[in-house]
Amino acid sequence: MSLAVKRVYDPPSPEDGYRVLVDRLWPRGLKKESAALDLWAKDVGPSRELREWFGHEPARWEGFRHRYAAELDAHAEQWRPLAAKAARQRVTLLYGARDEEHNNAVALKNYLESYLAAHGPH
Repeated sequence: MSLAVKRVYDPPSPEDGYRVLVDRLWPRGLKKESAALDLWAKDVGPSRELREWFGHEPARWEGFRHRYAAELDAHAEQWRPLAAKAARQRVTLLYGARDEEHNNAVALKNYLESYLAAHGPH
């Protein structure tokens, strides 16, 4: 299993493997060509309501993680292909937020790692 997290504005690298943008909104100022994406999985990103509630406030991080996990639980068909791919090759989850510790890609990585550890690849 190999999952990584990287800011989409950082230059692509061969070590990234399969590059997936996991934000619902396209990152500001980023040209599609320079993103070097394999997939834009916007449906995996948190809902607009959850993003607005969180507002990138570190004090709301734990609440965000739990609410986002509930959204992911309800929409497994959106993220299961990513989990399966990560079981076979390196997958880098890309995000646009400035905060490198408190963002949906970090929460998604933890969620997918927990799922794969409990259920294995499918």
